[in-house]
Amino acid sequence: MENYTGPTPGNNDEEALVPGEEGITTAGTSAADTAPVLPKYEKKDQATNIWLRSFVSLAAYLVLGFYIFPSPKILLLITAIVMIHELGHFFAMKFFGYNDLGIFFIPLLGAYVSGTKREISQRQSAIILLAGPLPGIIIGALLFLWWQNNPLAFFWGIPVYTIAIAFLLLNLINLVPVYPLDGGQLLNRVFLDEESWISKGFILLSIGALVWIALFAFAKPSYPLLLFPAMMILRLFGDKKINSIEKRIEEAGINTDLEYKDLPDEDYWKIRNILIEEHPSFRDVDPAPPYVYSEKEDKIMTMVQNLLHRHLIQDVSVAGKIIILLIWATAIASPWLLNMQTLLLQRLGL
Repeated sequence: MENYTGPTPGNNDEEALVPGEEGITTAGTSAADTAPVLPKYEKKDQATNIWLRSFVSLAAYLVLGFYIFPSPKILLLITAIVMIHELGHFFAMKFFGYNDLGIFFIPLLGAYVSGTKREISQRQSAIILLAGPLPGIIIGALLFLWWQNNPLAFFWGIPVYTIAIAFLLLNLINLVPVYPLDGGQLLNRVFLDEESWISKGFILLSIGALVWIALFAFAKPSYPLLLFPAMMILRLFGDKKINSIEKRIEEAGINTDLEYKDLPDEDYWKIRNILIEEHPSFRDVDPAPPYVYSEKEDKIMTMVQNLLHRHLIQDVSVAGKIIILLIWATAIASPWLLNMQTLLLQRLGL
């Protein structure tokens, strides 16, 4: 349980005496009911915790990959490609003022960048999403041109041809318009209304496509890839529960159209009580009063932050959408522009 150095709640004695008006004391009121409201929870050393989790996830990724990949050099090559891809997202998000940034690795599957921001811009989102795959595609194209002029070129004992193909292949896959890949997120964020039934239909189609890819797209089923559609299905059910919680919060007259730092302490505890009632993960947490932080307070705070309304700024014009589409199409067509489509298709087994 988190230690708190400020005011502490009183005890729960049934006959606690509480000062009343004009010096009169009132018996029969519990100290918990009159205890001061604690400040809303703040995570301590959050940046340190995020980076610690990032390094732990990277270590797990490397350890498991060591037993999967045929060569440690290939493992480190794939890890470097993934890292360059995610650093593109990371620095773009940092430039646009995202908070609580971290890079997290998923063994056998890849990695993602996590960050928070209340006002989300379509234009900024497009740049952030393209900042991941585009650098890798450019690096792969340059390495392929180098290999064409130097067919026997090696780097760290690996043929430059292999490195070029790996850079291009991994980043091109990310541009496929299937959610939650970068291409799918770009389509959903910039070209579809995220809250519309069209967007939800697109996500359902993406789930079906991912299941088909995992089971039938390769010579053998790739069962780890089923983790993505499974997580998306769980998120859809979670979104339904969140909608119910948001309705309760709205009925309670709590303003969620603000930053977490501006949320009144009383409203934090009110939202917290609603979460305890509605969310299965917090059923074992005692509601307030008394105002006592739980061992799950980190998760509760994160949930409260997620419930504060996010604003999507639709700042991409028709011309801007055409430009984004042309950039995406050029990146997808890069193997044909380099006349290397046959090599990539052979690598994919097609």
